[in-house]
Amino acid sequence: MSFVDVFNGDADGICALQQLRLHTPRPAARLVTGVKRDISLLARLHDVCDSDITVLDISLDRNREALQGLLARGNRIFYADHHFSGTIPAAKNLDAHIDPVPQTCTSLIVDALLAGRYRPWAVVGAFGDNLDEVARQAAAGLGLADEAVEKLKETGVLLNYNGYGAVLEDLFFPPDDLYRQVHCFADPLDFHARSPVVPVLREGYRDDMARARRFGPCREFAHGRIFQLPPESWARRVAGVFSNILARERPDMAHALIIANSDGSLRVSVRAPLNNRTGADTLCRNFPSGGGRAAAAGINHLPAGQAEAFQLAFAEQFKPSG
Repeated sequence: MSFVDVFNGDADGICALQQLRLHTPRPAARLVTGVKRDISLLARLHDVCDSDITVLDISLDRNREALQGLLARGNRIFYADHHFSGTIPAAKNLDAHIDPVPQTCTSLIVDALLAGRYRPWAVVGAFGDNLDEVARQAAAGLGLADEAVEKLKETGVLLNYNGYGAVLEDLFFPPDDLYRQVHCFADPLDFHARSPVVPVLREGYRDDMARARRFGPCREFAHGRIFQLPPESWARRVAGVFSNILARERPDMAHALIIANSDGSLRVSVRAPLNNRTGADTLCRNFPSGGGRAAAAGINHLPAGQAEAFQLAFAEQFKPSG
């Protein structure tokens, strides 16, 4: 039987797979991943049959047709995720662990399945997904000094930062190569101290964030802010982590970040208020190519003519009830 590992190219996807492969090594597994927003990954497996497939941190709903085809071709599929799934297919060869609650991520779902055996990597994944409070709770039983926990946080932020971009050329490292670098280290603190990729990502993050900080909101409501960055590689790289930082600065407000694509459409990142992590996925699914989770979602190709409609929907979605 052949093995295929399919995973989101962000921190959560990488750290979820890291835990599973430390537990059950599969050195010959085929890796299938891409930039963070490239989530229709199961369509790449149109010729795979009678294989053992692991799927991590990509929406089942966005991969439903391809998943059903894979199940029909006799593949055994382990699926862990925290995005909106819709109805989960009832199939004996599907082992699904999907929990869309706002305060979890795929790394934490895998951590629970493995009884916390590789928890430092789950903490890294949670920090990467902007779940700082949950990550610190998970780290509390590890006996780590505050400085070590901050290193886990930086690792998560940097791994997540690397995943954003419209195409692989925007990234410092293709996510499959970054995963292979990560997998050389059983301990994320060793990875932080010794991996040559960390200084590269740290410098890129600092430079890109300094550029992003020059931009203020292009539109502001009482309960939300919308930012727009130029259509350049540095902006696409920093979009996710910049959105997370904005959300942490104003936890009572929702945030949207807009960047134009090369075809004239718009790429949108949305963060629900940290004080009420709901609504981002509902908003984005109302527009073409939109999806995500309750706390953080996005639209890959919003038609430019719908920009005003999106901004009004954003204002309405996050308007305080009552």
